[in-house]
Amino acid sequence: MNVTETELWISRFLLQAPQQRKVEQTEPNAAVLLPIFRHQGVWTLLMTRRALHLRHHPGQISFPGGRIEAGEASSAAALRETYEETGIATTQIRLLGKLPSINTSTGFIVEPWLGVLDQLPVLTLQQTEVDSVLLLPLHEALSAQRRQTEVWPLRGRRQQLHFIPWQQQLIWGASAEMLYQLAQQIAPPAR
Repeated sequence: MNVTETELWISRFLLQAPQQRKVEQTEPNAAVLLPIFRHQGVWTLLMTRRALHLRHHPGQISFPGGRIEAGEASSAAALRETYEETGIATTQIRLLGKLPSINTSTGFIVEPWLGVLDQLPVLTLQQTEVDSVLLLPLHEALSAQRRQTEVWPLRGRRQQLHFIPWQQQLIWGASAEMLYQLAQQIAPPAR
């Protein structure tokens, strides 16, 4: 994307109301950050590969984040967890806004936040939670051609699931749903 295209999608994100999704619980109990920055001239998302020993979602590709602590705002939790997992200081992130909350199959209600970095800083990964990072170009993350969608039976209902293959990895579940929601929010208005 060039600067004009980038300004356009940021404007769309900021000005368009996110599509509302039905969530079973109104208050999120977890928050994540979708960190975006320019890498080799391309807008890129930073994702993490969760450590294999974790109880929830081991080895999955996700965004930095975790539980919201008592009395903590979801945006603060997303920034705190990003710092704890990657070493990216909260002062290096400019929050643009949030996407609709997502129910996960493990009982979390996750509130995703989009944040811009001037550049990717040197990372200090918390090895107890993060195995590695994945840099995903934004245009690939938002590409309808790359995204695969299937309907699966889940907990007595049929649920639409998104999958995004990238560099021998598979982004799916809540992370792929967040990317789908982001793509919907910044899509050009229908004519």
